[in-house]
Order: sequence, then C-alpha cells, then structure tokens
Amino acid sequence: MIARLDSRVIVVTGGFGILGRAVAERLGEEGARVVLLDRAATPSSGLPPVALALGGVELGDEAACHAAYAQVRELLGAVDGVVNVAGGFTWETLEGGALASWDRMYDTNVRTAVASCRAALPHLLTRGGGRIVNVGAAAAQKAGLGMGAYAASKAGVARLTEALAEELKDRSVTVNAVLPSIIDTPANRSDMPDADPGRWVAPGQLAAVIAFLLSEDAAALTGACIPVNGRV
Repeated sequence: MIARLDSRVIVVTGGFGILGRAVAERLGEEGARVVLLDRAATPSSGLPPVALALGGVELGDEAACHAAYAQVRELLGAVDGVVNVAGGFTWETLEGGALASWDRMYDTNVRTAVASCRAALPHLLTRGGGRIVNVGAAAAQKAGLGMGAYAASKAGVARLTEALAEELKDRSVTVNAVLPSIIDTPANRSDMPDADPGRWVAPGQLAAVIAFLLSEDAAALTGACIPVNGRV
C-alpha cells in the first residue's frame, strides 16, 4: 500500500469504537502516526498500533479538547489532520420521545465535532495546512421514521463542514465529511437481525474513503459531504 500519509499526525476522536479502530488501522497502513481520543478509559488491549491513545477526554468540553490537542503536539510535534468520529445514535419518534434526546444528540454529534475542530485549528494553521474529515450520516439528507433527533444533529455536522470549509478555503486546510448509510457493526447486526449486512458499509471501506480525504490526492476537495451508501 502506498504511504500517502507518511509520518503525518492524525487525530481520531471516538477512536476506541469500531469505526475509530478501523480508521486508525487504515491510516497506520498508509504511514500516519495516529492518535486516538475518546471519553472512555483507554482499553488495555484490542487497539491497533498507534502513536498515542488518550482516554478520559470529554470531547464536548472545549477546555478538555484544547488540553488533549496540546498534549498531542507536545508529544508528537504536530497535528496534521483530524477525523471526527465521536458520536451517538438514538431512535425514537417525536410523539413518543423526549425533548432531551434532541439536546443529547446535539451534544454527542455536533458539539464534539465543533469543540474538536476549534481545538485543532491553531495547530493545523501553525503547520501551514491540514485536513479535517467529519463523520456525518446519510440520514442528514433524508430522515426516516424515528430518526429526527439523530438526523438533525448529523445535518448539523454537514453544515459545520460546509461553513468551516468556506472559512478555511484560502488557508490550506480542507474540510470534508463522509455520510455513511448503515455501518456494519456488531450493534447494528444485533438491532437488525433480519437485515442483510452485506449491503451495508464495512468499517474498513469507510476508513478507505476517509484516508483518501486526508491525503494530498484530495487537496482540491473541500466542503464536500460524500455519501458512502454501500447498497442500502
């Protein structure tokens, strides 16, 4: 495999989850020095080889994000890219659900991405450029039944991506998002036992698209929200 990300320091938020680990593995294969940030405690095993893993980082807290990025720069010398994977999901109808669910989805999906981007920007700009990739969702474009709060928050991630891309387009930092349909994870298989997971998006497939967006091959692409639908 071509080392398109040779020695670049890439931070992955929500890095201890299924997708975060798949992204870390792919980026490592392409030569990146990968940093995983997560609010969970650092697991004692099961992570792919990475340069640094920091657990207990409250990604929705701006001060905690700034401290984590400062630590990355102190230990590894730079921040060249960010992948905002951290997020969550809820399914409930508007009639039967709770208003608090909308706040929780905003905090989990939008606020974490905003705080991470804000903390990363001084380091990316000092470096003279960089890459930001946000993980949105296909539901941001069309919400289904019970998907209102989740879809609204992921639409916020898409609009964040577009607005920040415009803000940074003359400063050598690109900002893009991937919009996966259903990711093939153990949780989704458990929740949808009658579905065909072969039609879904494998974590490694989504990680490959993310790796491309972090590379120089994607230098001309910014502000894009790219559907990654599998065969859904």
